[in-house]
Amino acid sequence: MFSVLGLFRSVKCPEKPSCSRNPCPFSHEDTHLVPQLQFPKIVQPAAASTSSEHLVPAKRTLGDVSASSPSSSLALEPPKKVAKTISAQGRVRTTVPQAATTPTGAPLLRISPAASKIAVPLRQTMLSTLWKHFAELYSELLPNHPDLARAHSLAQEEEVYSQSVKITYRTAMISCVARVKKRPKPDSISHPSVGTEAEIAKRVLESKTPKSIKYPRVQSSDLESLILSKEKQLELGYVLDPPSSPGGVQPSLEGKVYPKCDRCQKAFLVKRLEHGPETCVAHWGRQVFDKSMGEKQKIWSCCSQPLGSTGCDIGVHVFYENEVADLHARHAFSYTESSSASVLDVVALDCEMIYTTGGMRVARVSIVDGDGKEVFDELVRMDEGVSVLDFNTRFSGITSLDEARLNLVSVRKALQSYIGPSTIVIGHALENDLKTLRMIHPRCVDTVELFPHHAGLPYRRALRALVSEKLGQSIQAGGGTSGHSSLEDARATLDLVRWYLANTKTARLPVSQSSSNTNGTVDP
Repeated sequence: MFSVLGLFRSVKCPEKPSCSRNPCPFSHEDTHLVPQLQFPKIVQPAAASTSSEHLVPAKRTLGDVSASSPSSSLALEPPKKVAKTISAQGRVRTTVPQAATTPTGAPLLRISPAASKIAVPLRQTMLSTLWKHFAELYSELLPNHPDLARAHSLAQEEEVYSQSVKITYRTAMISCVARVKKRPKPDSISHPSVGTEAEIAKRVLESKTPKSIKYPRVQSSDLESLILSKEKQLELGYVLDPPSSPGGVQPSLEGKVYPKCDRCQKAFLVKRLEHGPETCVAHWGRQVFDKSMGEKQKIWSCCSQPLGSTGCDIGVHVFYENEVADLHARHAFSYTESSSASVLDVVALDCEMIYTTGGMRVARVSIVDGDGKEVFDELVRMDEGVSVLDFNTRFSGITSLDEARLNLVSVRKALQSYIGPSTIVIGHALENDLKTLRMIHPRCVDTVELFPHHAGLPYRRALRALVSEKLGQSIQAGGGTSGHSSLEDARATLDLVRWYLANTKTARLPVSQSSSNTNGTVDP
């Protein structure tokens, strides 16, 4: 037989008069203990009390019928826990805060998995790695600023997360960590290395004072030595003479098979949007070199994926034509003509283009004068028979042509009030703007020639990079959503020429006094 443990010794035997158990596990005594719940007395805080929390037993205790002392009953209670209470200010508080760091000391990413487009464990892993390198970078600052590495790693991870998609997040974070490792160690909180990448970039941009406001009006006499020669125009791709074939005979290629989509490089049938064109899957960015993985490789700037990866953007097939004969067949080229007395001596010009069934066509034209004042800014209606395929909003900034009043022929006539054969036209990669306008103009100043790429042609520096470097300004800041503004770009191009005139000693000298060649351009 098993020994009696006495677990029911305090319970009255239900068969006491006729109990035959020997021994009986229940009590046969006349007096026995009866379990009774005893609720502790909770003292509510006074209205004027400043105490924000009270200790409340986590479990109710068993008391004694025979009015046992409070001290004896509390001695049998289990350990107390800190419970949430309502403070005098009406907010729920607790004396035990939730953990803010992982066991390794890295900041803890507090976010619901359902609210994150990236797997939270991956984000936490990358955040821990980023924190580790921020802590190493700020090793001299942490004694006085212990939360600096934690705060900046959290903010930096959020910056990368907000600019990434699921397939690009990990690569972007690895690149970010590599850049943090390359920063010089700061010795003060105001050191240029302190902060997230966005904060550092903002400080650098703000530290540069725009110089364009110091420059006077640009006059034609200032630019004579900078006008492109015919040889240089040919080298840059300008059209000097219209083709001899009839122009505008085939404005649209609708219903034709075009051999190569400008995005996915596949052949496709040109259709209007309402006729259900084929889906195009491609990368919208450029091919750039990346060194973040330890070796130099080409990736796509749009998603940081290597060459050969599946496209990150879904759209429609489009095409871009560059042959002069093809462009002439869509809409005829013509020389600049004007007899208007209002013709300006200097203008800066920029256009925005969109994809259509007639190739890439001009959709917005903007012109500013030598002071940078707007003189013309109009949307362009498509020619008869030409249908829009893609507004190319990421780059053009255009979402609709419903307010367009003038077609290209009318725009060319309107431009005669501002641009004549003697007008100097300023632009960045100006040959593209003149081609889309089907305009042939002899007197051009191109910032591509004034600020050449270090690798030479056909490479060209981006207008946004030039404006940031030379002027300390930010343009085309739509982040891939709102696109460019041709009016903003025209002013920026004019300011670059102003900067060039103010910072290049030979720029303002007459051609006869400067070191120039037979083409009238300044030698480097």
